[in-house]
Order: sequence, then C-alpha cells, then structure tokens
Amino acid sequence: MPEPEPRPGSEPPTGPPPPPGGRAGRPADPADPDAGSTQPQEADVLRHILRSPGYLKALVFCGLIGIPVSLAAFWFLVVLHQLEHGLWADLPHALGRDAPPWWWPVPLLLVGGAAVGLIVARLPGRGGHDPSSGLHTGGTASAALPGVLLAAAASLPFGAVLGPEAPLIALGGGLALLFRDLAQAPATPRGTALVGAAGAAAAIAAIFGNPLVAAVLLIEVAGVGGPQLFAVMLPALLSSGVGALVFTGLGRWTGLTTGDLGLHLAVPPPRLDVPDVLWSVLIAAVLALVLHPVMAGARATSAYVAGRPAVRTVLCALGAAACAAGYALATGRSPAEVALSGQAALAGLAADPHAWGVGALVAVLLLKGAAYTLSLGSLRGGAVFPALFLGAAAGVLLAPLPGLGVVPAMAAGMAAATAAALRLPVSSVLLVVLLLGSSAMMPVVILAAVVSFVVTEMLPPGHGARPPRDASVAEAAGGGPS
Repeated sequence: MPEPEPRPGSEPPTGPPPPPGGRAGRPADPADPDAGSTQPQEADVLRHILRSPGYLKALVFCGLIGIPVSLAAFWFLVVLHQLEHGLWADLPHALGRDAPPWWWPVPLLLVGGAAVGLIVARLPGRGGHDPSSGLHTGGTASAALPGVLLAAAASLPFGAVLGPEAPLIALGGGLALLFRDLAQAPATPRGTALVGAAGAAAAIAAIFGNPLVAAVLLIEVAGVGGPQLFAVMLPALLSSGVGALVFTGLGRWTGLTTGDLGLHLAVPPPRLDVPDVLWSVLIAAVLALVLHPVMAGARATSAYVAGRPAVRTVLCALGAAACAAGYALATGRSPAEVALSGQAALAGLAADPHAWGVGALVAVLLLKGAAYTLSLGSLRGGAVFPALFLGAAAGVLLAPLPGLGVVPAMAAGMAAATAAALRLPVSSVLLVVLLLGSSAMMPVVILAAVVSFVVTEMLPPGHGARPPRDASVAEAAGGGPS
C-alpha cells in the first residue's frame, strides 16, 4: 500500500503557496480579521492530500480490509459468547443446578489463570497488551495473534472481570497488517500505523454496534492532537452540556419552543431536574476518587505479576475467584454478577434495578471492584464493560438521594466510571448515550464524564499515571507525538 501523504502541519503542499497574510487569491488586508490565518493554507493542504493517488489507494485499502476484519471480529465474539454460556449456564444445568454454585468461579479461573500465565510466559506477544495500561491501537504482529486470541479465550469466558474490546483491537489491527503483507504493499511506519488503526476500528465497531463510537474511541486512544486535543475538547464538551441544560430549563419554564431534530418517543424518558444535575456532579467526583486507587492497584498488580507471570497470574485469578465466591456466599446471588465482564449483569440491572438490595449493591461494588483490579493486572481483556457496570451499580445505590432519579443516577455513574477508568471523555459520553438509547440524559452524562476526567487527571499520578499514548498513530495522523 502506498504511503499516505503527510497531514496538515507536517510538510508544506507542493505547488505555489497562497499569497502571504490572507486568503488565497487576494492580497492581505490589515483590517481583515482573517489576515495571517493558516486555515486557508490548511484547506489547500487537505485538498492536496485527498487528490493524491497514494492517499486514495490507502483509503480504498482500509475500506476493503474492513470486510474480512469485521467477519473475523464477529466470529471471535460468537465463540467467546458460546464459551461463556456453556461454562456458566449449560454446564451447571447439566449438573442439575439452576445457577452456578458459589464455588463455581474457583476451578474456572484456576484453569483460565494457568492458561494465561503460560501464554504470557511462552508465546510471542505475551497474550496481548497489559489491560492495566489502557487501550492501545498499535498493530499486532501476525506471530502474536494466536497468543492474543488464546489469552482472551482463556480469560473472558472463564470469569475474568474484563471485556472483549482490547483483544478485538489487537485482532483487527493484526489482521489488517497481515492482509497488507499478503498484498505485498509497502510497509512504512506511517502506513503501518494508519492501517493498524483502521483494522482496529473495524473490529471494535463489532462489540459497540456503532461505527461512530469506534472511530471516536480510536481517535482518543491514539492521542491525535496530543494534550492540545483534550485542552480544546473539554471546554467545548462542558459548554455543550451546560447549554443543553439551559435550553431544557428555558423550554420548561417558559413553555416556548425553538424547534429541534429530536424524535418524540411513545414512552418519554424522565425529565432532568436541578437535583439530578447537582447530584450527578457529586457522583462523578466521588467515583473518580474511588476508581483512582482501583486503577493504580491494577498497575501495581501488573508490576507484581510481570516478575513470575506463570505463577502469579494464577494467584491473582484465584483472588478474583475468591471475590466472586464470597459475594455469592454473602448475598445468595449468582457469582457471575462479580465474575465476567458485567455486560449481561448490566442489562439485568437496568431492566430491574429494584431487584437489587442495598447489601447486594454494596457487596458487588466492593468485590467486583477488587476482582476488576486483579483481572486488569493479570489477565487479558479490556476495561470498558466492568467500568460501565460498576458505574451503573453505584448510580442505583445512590438513586434514593433526595431529588435524584434512577435513570439520571445510572447515566451519571456509567459516564463517570468509564471516563475515570479509560480517561477518554468523549468516547465515554458517546458510549453511555448509545446504551441509554436516548439523548435525554446527555447533559448529565457530559457533566459527569468531564468532572470525572478532570478530577482523575488532577489526582497524584503514582501507579495511576496515564500510560503513554500511541505516538506512532498520532504522528501518522499529523498530530506529532503526544
């Protein structure tokens, strides 16, 4: 694949430059507010890139590889789902039990931890990247793909408190590079970064069910634009959330309308009130403070496991199993609510939040949080779905606060927990709004995500320091290393 042309700001376009100081085609005017602006020059550079044959070939290639990558991601998720269902539903039923007994996670995670430890110690690629260091978009070498898939299959269905998004990113990026090599396209650093990111986006869209979430997630993970992106993005995101609240309030107070593009659903979601907004900000700050030591503990666990992965991975997996078993013994509920990613439990919690008592919610937050820490530091998977569940459970627990509703509390909790765990505020907002199926809660989702992100970033780094972003992708996109 030919190497794409440089992005704006990296190299000047070929051909005659625009006249200095103003818009192309007319002399600079000192009174012109746009005099000295680089925007027209940037537009010329972008136009030049889009017209270049190398970039167009790269664009077509990335579109084509989305087909086999999406198929592979689909079947990978099907296999994981079938394995999980077989181990946690079919097998207990075959043994005459309606649900997994309290001790069920112990043998499963013992087997899974032993398998992951051997994969990390023996196979190329160490079973994929360490989930405690965050998501990465760098392409996975074809030699490492078997280890990534095996480690995910030994972690996720066997009870690891992790999601499938990280292995999917590795699978998509690795397959994209493999197809690039099979096509005998030129392998340049810039082309490798862009093709790997395109494959990762195609794969990650399979689990989130929305290509927009996948694209934004990859942009934030790659760190395109560096810290400047977040410095500009956060005020804009916060301002839009506050603006939505003001418009909502004015519409209710005055009875007047300005017209909008929204659809009026048969069952409208609850309206936001002032207590919903105030409590959401407080929930976001508290969850950021609570999840910070969880993520720091995960990195400390990872450092501990790295010394002797074959043995210490098993110990951490057994620790996560003990959390799930203890939860089942203490509450009489299924140990799967602590084990596994939390995706299925989140659906049950959202469908009937009142079926969870206060004791069960406190227990699942404490024990699933501990199992999440151990799984992040030792097994292989992603951080998204457990964070969503923990945030939703915290929202349901706090929903009885005066003036706070269950839906706003869950929305704020999910946004805050995801932003604190991933440190990707825009992706967190999009993902939570997608899960809710409505934009009615978007103001509190935005406020919670921004507050949680800012509080997390301002906390002392230590083991919770943000891992480096993928500089190769950022440079390939023209943003420079971040």
